[in-house]
Amino acid sequence: MKVTKQYRTIVISDLHLGSEGAKAKEVVSFLKSTSCDILIMNGDIIDGWQLKKGGSWKKKHTAFFRAVLKMIEEQGTKVVYIRGNHDDFLDQIIPFQLGKQFSIRKDYVLKSGKKQFFITHGDIFDSVTSQMKWLAHLGDIGYTFLLSINKLYNQYRAWRGLPYYSFSQRIKQQVKKAVNHVSDFEEKLAELALANDCEGIICGHIHKPEIKNINQVTYMNSGDWVESLSALVEDHQHNWSLIHYANANTLLADDDEPSEVLIDYTNKV
Repeated sequence: MKVTKQYRTIVISDLHLGSEGAKAKEVVSFLKSTSCDILIMNGDIIDGWQLKKGGSWKKKHTAFFRAVLKMIEEQGTKVVYIRGNHDDFLDQIIPFQLGKQFSIRKDYVLKSGKKQFFITHGDIFDSVTSQMKWLAHLGDIGYTFLLSINKLYNQYRAWRGLPYYSFSQRIKQQVKKAVNHVSDFEEKLAELALANDCEGIICGHIHKPEIKNINQVTYMNSGDWVESLSALVEDHQHNWSLIHYANANTLLADDDEPSEVLIDYTNKV
């Protein structure tokens, strides 16, 4: 596959590799169609929770890390892996540095033109994962179940010629909104950026891709690669966009390889 897009920075998060819902093939095809100076993997890349509960690690999950290594070797890409709550097993080794091109850390400050962005997964300000971890695990079980039901439901919709519909994501977002109404997730992250002398915040965690301004702070969420199939990208003029993998509703089988990757751009800033 030919590289079609060149970026300064790509931010992806919430791949949940090792879980049934992970769209590893799609994120690999996306990375193969791009090049970047900096790749930031902003948490929940590996789903340690699901692996502990019997999730399976497949070749397509390993293929993701092979694609990342290829970016390092062939493009000279700098890779920053930020720990999330589902890959909290990384707490045992961070901060970790391997040469100049690869590091694992809790957070990161990215300079983008005249702005600085504080990058964190975001679970530190989620009252579910930070204060009631047992409830977070319970919610994770329910979400995994919803993804399974959602898959069957959308197979039926495809048979009827209807477009993809994510009731599992809709339900999860409604639950998260109720929880984060108390914890003020986005507002607290904006405050965190200011506390670290940054003009912007980049996060993941809640699986809600978005770019907006909160109290003079640029808030950006890269979404996920379970349902949204989205990423944040920065061009070499320091313009940021939220992009979506355009084949998200036509998911790939293990032996499929797309001839091209179409990208839908939204929310440019």
